[in-house]
Amino acid sequence: MASSTAKPFVFPGLPISQSLLPIPADPKRSLKLGAGVQHVPPSTITATSPGILRIDDKKNVVWVENNHRRYVSYPGDLVIATVLRSAAEQFFLQICPHSPTVLLNHLSFENVSRKTRPQLNTGATVYARVLSVDKHLETELVCFNPSTGKADGLGELKGGMLFDISPGMSRRLLLQKSKEQGGIAILDILAEKLNFELAVGLNGRLWIDGSTVRETMAIGKAIQEIDQGALDIEKQRKLAGRLLREIGKG
Repeated sequence: MASSTAKPFVFPGLPISQSLLPIPADPKRSLKLGAGVQHVPPSTITATSPGILRIDDKKNVVWVENNHRRYVSYPGDLVIATVLRSAAEQFFLQICPHSPTVLLNHLSFENVSRKTRPQLNTGATVYARVLSVDKHLETELVCFNPSTGKADGLGELKGGMLFDISPGMSRRLLLQKSKEQGGIAILDILAEKLNFELAVGLNGRLWIDGSTVRETMAIGKAIQEIDQGALDIEKQRKLAGRLLREIGKG
């Protein structure tokens, strides 16, 4: 279960106390560093950006959460990218406006060969995982889980609509925490009445595919409203009730 009691604010360049770091169930598991933190040899962990320190004991992950609109790629991140063009061996994509292009190899999909590689058109939306980041090379994406070789829901996202959200909201959605731990209560409420799929990119992009365009837009705007207004659980319930009534599902 992810920790939620302590929410210390950290500053760039300052070391993070060992007492604040995750306590994994398996002591042999290495600590995973997310956005906003870095390892300074031999054993110091420091913050690289200001924000609230977040930890997940179950996954043994630590990161800094803030509402900055600028996304910085890290290996393992899930992102939603747009295809710009295709070359002989790879696709060129963009994960943020005005950001450098990233690469996705034609063979970086589950059970794909040169004969069965996907055909992604310009403008296609892709759900992918960041494989590698190098300041001297282009960031590389893959559409499978490197640990299992399975797609795990990654690949082209067909239909649906895209919405812009903050990186902080993206992480809240991906953590799948309980409502009491800061989860998004409105999704559980809406799922009781509506059928929809969603994909969340840590680059601040949210893809939703509902039964109708009206329902899709209602869900997306609800998430954006919670993101901008930091609505608590009770306000999320009221917002969900209002949206369901507006689309005739209340």
